[in-house]
Amino acid sequence: MIVLGIDPGTATTGYGVVRDNPDGRLIKICYGVIRTEADTPYPLRLKEIHDEISFLINEYKPEAVVIEQLFFNKNVATALSVGQARGVVILTAAIAGVDLAEYTPIQVKEAVVGYGRAEKSQVQQMVKVLLGLKEIPKPDDAADALALSICHLNSYKMRSLSILRDNQSSQYQGSSRRRK
Repeated sequence: MIVLGIDPGTATTGYGVVRDNPDGRLIKICYGVIRTEADTPYPLRLKEIHDEISFLINEYKPEAVVIEQLFFNKNVATALSVGQARGVVILTAAIAGVDLAEYTPIQVKEAVVGYGRAEKSQVQQMVKVLLGLKEIPKPDDAADALALSICHLNSYKMRSLSILRDNQSSQYQGSSRRRK
């Protein structure tokens, strides 16, 4: 499975494309940021984000786009700006027909580090380790996007194992009923 994680922002939007290997390893395909200039009219900045996300979707063909659930921010202007960039990402994924997944910051930290209250530096270090990178991905927006991809892949694996376990359990129960 290929996943495109996105850390949306108007000035800087981080992205990270990760796939899982049949042997269980996670493989970094690419990561980086989309930067928009502050002096560019706002609608054109949002269009630029859309165009770049569309390119990434067309180039890497992810099965899912992953973003962080919006949390309450005391800075209303920042929250609105991030919300608008987030909306562009959601719309771009919908237009492309790609599934969208959302995770809270605590869920991402839990999936990547194993502790929902982990520090940002701990998450970044684990991203480096889990993807076999030589250094922590920079800038932070790109590292956050990779963490979102890792979170989704790990969550997907856990859901798959749970479904497999449930199916095996129901098959076992079904076979015991037939032995009367």
